[in-house]
Amino acid sequence: MPLPEDPRATAAASVPASRKKRVLSGMRPTGRLHIGHYFGALRNWVKLQNDPQYECFFFIADWHALTSDYADTSGTAQNAIEITTDYLASGLDPQKSTIFLQSLVPEHAELYLLLSMVTPLSWLERVPTYKEALENVKGKDLRTYGFLGYPVLQTSDIVMYGEPSQELLVPVGEDQKSHVELSREIVRRFNVFYGFETKDELFQSHNEAALRRIVARVSSLSDDAHEEFAPVFRQSFKNFSDEIGFVNFQKKMGDDARFFSYAERLREPEVMLTETPRIPGTDGRKMSKSYNNFILLSESDDSIDAKTKAMVTDPARKRRTDPGNPDVCPVYDWHKLFSPPDILTWSAQGCRTAAIGCIECKKAMSDNLIRWIAPIRERRRDYEKNPGRVLELLDEGSKRAQNVSRETMSRVREAVFGWQKKRTEVAGPASESSTPRAEGLKGPGARPRVRT
Repeated sequence: MPLPEDPRATAAASVPASRKKRVLSGMRPTGRLHIGHYFGALRNWVKLQNDPQYECFFFIADWHALTSDYADTSGTAQNAIEITTDYLASGLDPQKSTIFLQSLVPEHAELYLLLSMVTPLSWLERVPTYKEALENVKGKDLRTYGFLGYPVLQTSDIVMYGEPSQELLVPVGEDQKSHVELSREIVRRFNVFYGFETKDELFQSHNEAALRRIVARVSSLSDDAHEEFAPVFRQSFKNFSDEIGFVNFQKKMGDDARFFSYAERLREPEVMLTETPRIPGTDGRKMSKSYNNFILLSESDDSIDAKTKAMVTDPARKRRTDPGNPDVCPVYDWHKLFSPPDILTWSAQGCRTAAIGCIECKKAMSDNLIRWIAPIRERRRDYEKNPGRVLELLDEGSKRAQNVSRETMSRVREAVFGWQKKRTEVAGPASESSTPRAEGLKGPGARPRVRT
């Protein structure tokens, strides 16, 4: 069954790519998705892909699955197909969004490697979810480099699709903001090391006074410094900028900030806060496969009926005649998602006055859930009949993603290694070394002066 065309989608083609904001998000391939995944992410993704101001990238994070489940990868490939099928059945359109498999875009691993070189170990060890997982997850060995470095790989996934001139957004809930902030910190540090430059003119003799002022402001340079070459100063300035942040560095330097430049080699991601409704599991806890309290997007009618009949309700309603409070009942939370306004009112009033029992309330909700899920399930069955087509779409999306990732890595490699610049130098006419030499600064408490 084809999805109805969103009128905003037609306008998308008329928006220049350079003006679009890029959106990146993904999920680990843990198998078929449940209604918690839909309302927590997929529903919002579909809205974003149909909004002409966004260019969307949604992926299946199969490398991330290895960070905790490396010991058994037998189900990873099938799980990736399952989750892709649920993406498509839920409304993600390969013509509007780039849907790809993480491991089919090897540039992610290369950027992960480069970012890991500049990420302090202490940053990763202080991540709350890392500590919590070590303490609470049983039956898995999580004391690996891969699991510790999970946030760096996540950063690589995100910033791979950023452009210096385009906003890069990550749709997350309030509880995920800290993960994006760590990515921002990693990117800032990378940009300082490979985008911060000290201009050659600072080391010319007529700027001796400015060099004196700048050196005096940099805490890492002692009064008795006696280095002979300008690179020592350049590195000290870069380290100081990394320590306090380039914006603060500029403020500290005042007018002398003109001797420094800063380029965003990687785009810092921004948080796009998304509202997610409360979606408790059938037992009242957070919906999770770990708790076995979920309803799959592919769940059968009989299974939905059986699971909803067993749902917990307001614990105060011990008897049919006891009034209840729908605001603390998981069944009523589900009514809000699937039932029309008149049923919602009937459920709330009937619960508070004990006019209806929990069995009646559950049955009404289940019927509306089945009606809601039927179109998704039907689209899923169409894709299930042709898994080869699902793989084709995944391969096509991965190729499109790689076209972007190659451009990013070309820019990043040059920033880190400067091979293109070096090749140009080697191919050009021989010239004197441009490495500036340093002489001592004159005056009391002198530091070295550098001239070209």
